[in-house]
Amino acid sequence: MDITHVFFDIGGVLGTNAWDREQRAHAVARFGLDDEFDSRHQEVVGEFESGRLTLHDYLESVIFYQPRSFTREEIVAFMFSQSEPFPESLRIARDLSHRPGLTLMTLNNESAELNLHRIAAFGLRQMFTAFLSSCWLGVRKPQPVIFERALGIVQAKPERVVFIDDREQNLAPARAMGYKTILFTSAEALEESLRGLGLL
Repeated sequence: MDITHVFFDIGGVLGTNAWDREQRAHAVARFGLDDEFDSRHQEVVGEFESGRLTLHDYLESVIFYQPRSFTREEIVAFMFSQSEPFPESLRIARDLSHRPGLTLMTLNNESAELNLHRIAAFGLRQMFTAFLSSCWLGVRKPQPVIFERALGIVQAKPERVVFIDDREQNLAPARAMGYKTILFTSAEALEESLRGLGLL
């Protein structure tokens, strides 16, 4: 059966993660945050990435609950600066976007503000038809319901969808639902897998 849709994760596939452990560790070092920062982050990250907590409210909860020597603008600029594109992955997505009969969408966990920044910074609007992001779907990977909602939105059969992610825990529920899945390890390996599916 012909593949009609390819869903790409963003962080770890098309670019660096937006606000994962590594980026938060950089923030701890840069701004002198203590262990309480990450504990507070873990308490609210689900709400933040599911669109129920704005970036402003997230920062109020995890950082600016007490006076700081830096401003909100400085930490937001730092958060955005942590997003770096993966040029080869983006080239592959761009090549796929020109294939007739194939629709590309993202399927990722991310807060709205970081997601919008990365869509613009990585030039994703030129490649992807829609952005199936946790902040707008109200649910995060690897919960199976996000993959059900994605299928409902695109009205595609799971066996006609390829999902690319850098974490096996996110791929497993999609695969169980019938998606074709690719574990991202490198742009070169991704290109080879897509060729094997006849998409490149």
